[in-house]
Amino acid sequence: MSKGFYTLIAAQFISALADNALLLIAIAILVEWGEASWWIPLLKAMFTLSYVFLAPWMGLMSDRWPKHRVMLIANLIKLGGCIGMILGLNVIVCFSVVGLGAALYSPAKYGWITEVEPPDRLVRANGWIEVSTVSAAIFGITLGGLLISDSFTHLQWVVLFKETLQSSHSFLIQLAMIATLYITTLALNFYIPPSLKKYAHLSLELKKALQQFFMDQLRLWNDFEASISLSVTTLFWGIGAVMQLLILSWAQQILGLGMDQGAYLQGCTALGVVVGAWMAAQCISLERASSLLWLGVLLGAVLPLLNYISSIKIAVATTIFVGAICGYFIVPMNALLQHRGVTLLSAGKSIAIQNFNENASVLTMMGIYSLLLYLQLSIDQMIVILGVSIGLCMLLILLRHRLATNSKIFKTKVL
Repeated sequence: MSKGFYTLIAAQFISALADNALLLIAIAILVEWGEASWWIPLLKAMFTLSYVFLAPWMGLMSDRWPKHRVMLIANLIKLGGCIGMILGLNVIVCFSVVGLGAALYSPAKYGWITEVEPPDRLVRANGWIEVSTVSAAIFGITLGGLLISDSFTHLQWVVLFKETLQSSHSFLIQLAMIATLYITTLALNFYIPPSLKKYAHLSLELKKALQQFFMDQLRLWNDFEASISLSVTTLFWGIGAVMQLLILSWAQQILGLGMDQGAYLQGCTALGVVVGAWMAAQCISLERASSLLWLGVLLGAVLPLLNYISSIKIAVATTIFVGAICGYFIVPMNALLQHRGVTLLSAGKSIAIQNFNENASVLTMMGIYSLLLYLQLSIDQMIVILGVSIGLCMLLILLRHRLATNSKIFKTKVL
């Protein structure tokens, strides 16, 4: 891999670790405040707002300036959001600021990779990114679960530290630890070299940026391979965001686990994604990415089986299996989308468009999930709805791909 690649992997791992742990701490703060259950998906939704509403500028900014510098600024913004929570500011607003940093960080990170790595190494590079991101989710969720648990908050040194500071903030030490992670990421960013690729400076003016973004959207969606992979990643980002919260509720209500233990079960899903992503990086080439579409249909069929699980051991095995399907499936789709994106547009702009669509899906799914919670649907009903939705959508995408492929083969034979 290229110089600086593994430093980037380490930096984004620590940054994502902090993001995931901070989410659990933010949820715990909302619970302590006694807020309604639908505030939790709202928290996740607010994190993704910047990905959607600022997407036209995020890609332009990541292409306009050196990407290693953009990543540095993005992590400074994340640190600012965390410090806001330490100071006792509104949790949802502060977590939205962290989301702003994440929205800026993403196109710079993926853009740097597509600029320094050749197409034949993109699946492998995406495998590394996915493994590190999901590993960060595993350890971040685990870390967050540990930090909000009674076993940590009642530790003697934690109690003494709070008494010394005379602070009424229940999660002051936990947030300070997360801030330290962001500072570590800032230090690592100084060791990531520039990609040396330069683009023409496009206008950041509102009207021109929106027009350019709309044209870029059309160009990406009108490309057959890009539209297939973008459809898949958009669907799975929305579904994945719901799954993250749904598995937590499922673990608590169906399996009778606490919130910290439910977070560990979330980690099992993430562990499966790591295994699947690693296997995809070893076995799947860019040309074979579209042959894996049937796995999405399989995932939709497997999810409703969660309703029939009462054993913790079977729950662990099933969530790992579900995660493995996702990892093996999504990594090649991401690589294919990035390859087509950098070919048709530029690294930063294509990733910003991907982020826009995927996080618009997250916002939509979070809204639907909040509505289902408001309507007081049971967990087993929501799991069935989720599974059927995935299965039907992936079946339509698979049929579209098969019809288009068969049409191309037929035309080739006729000619």
